[in-house]
Amino acid sequence: MEKECEARLQDIVYGFRNCRNAFTAIGDETRQLILLVLLESDLSGIRVGEIAEKTHLTRPSVSHHLRILKDAGIVNMRKEGTKNYYYVSLDETQWKNMTDLINLIYESIRHIH
Repeated sequence: MEKECEARLQDIVYGFRNCRNAFTAIGDETRQLILLVLLESDLSGIRVGEIAEKTHLTRPSVSHHLRILKDAGIVNMRKEGTKNYYYVSLDETQWKNMTDLINLIYESIRHIH
């Protein structure tokens, strides 16, 4: 039992290290707003100008926040010619890793109580 707990704790430590940038990225209210806009879109992608329009942010500000989200593995981008489309994808982003970490923490807490 003790080895199982120790292994689970090591997995949690690894998960936090692996997801640190993602959690930091989604902790910002402006980036949360951008994520909501992305989730409200048809999920095939949305351009910076459209996001700026819907969030009432400047294009440079949206681009800055999207870069942080992309670097953290939260959103992805696809190019169509000269146009960039940003979207949220389960397969190509950190969402699964963050979900696994949260579930592992939840299960660990359940074992304690």
